[in-house]
Amino acid sequence: MEGIYGNHRQELEDTMQYLLEEIQKIRGRMAVETGGEDPVEHCLARIKSEESMREKCRRKGLPETEKSALEDIHDAIGVRIVCSFLSDVYTIRDGLAGLPGCEVTQEKDYIRHAKPNGYRSYHMILMVTRNGKHCYAEIQLRTISQDTWAALEHRMKYK
Repeated sequence: MEGIYGNHRQELEDTMQYLLEEIQKIRGRMAVETGGEDPVEHCLARIKSEESMREKCRRKGLPETEKSALEDIHDAIGVRIVCSFLSDVYTIRDGLAGLPGCEVTQEKDYIRHAKPNGYRSYHMILMVTRNGKHCYAEIQLRTISQDTWAALEHRMKYK
């Protein structure tokens, strides 16, 4: 069986690396502006596993195809940025939205509009165009306390 990402795995890896490098530049600029303090506690990135993507296709009633994985579902690339302060979340959001070749296609502000269960985080889908091709990435931005709450909520839900 062919991989769900077809021959686009390297493109996903390159796009993820590009985003991580740009996030590092944003962090550097912000640190200079604040006298050397890095606004990011930690930053994690991943490419969704084959099985996880296939399961998501099934859950959404989509065929388990390259098109579904790369065009219909927009989180093959996932980046989570955990900041010390709430203002940093929005500053980094603005920096990402302003990157050349990046277009924000969807945003959900669960910080200002928390989910009924109390979940708070800022989600954005970026369409990253490089070398005439595009990939989607889901970016999650949150504070340390929001990240801790989300981790505990996740453990309780799946325990």
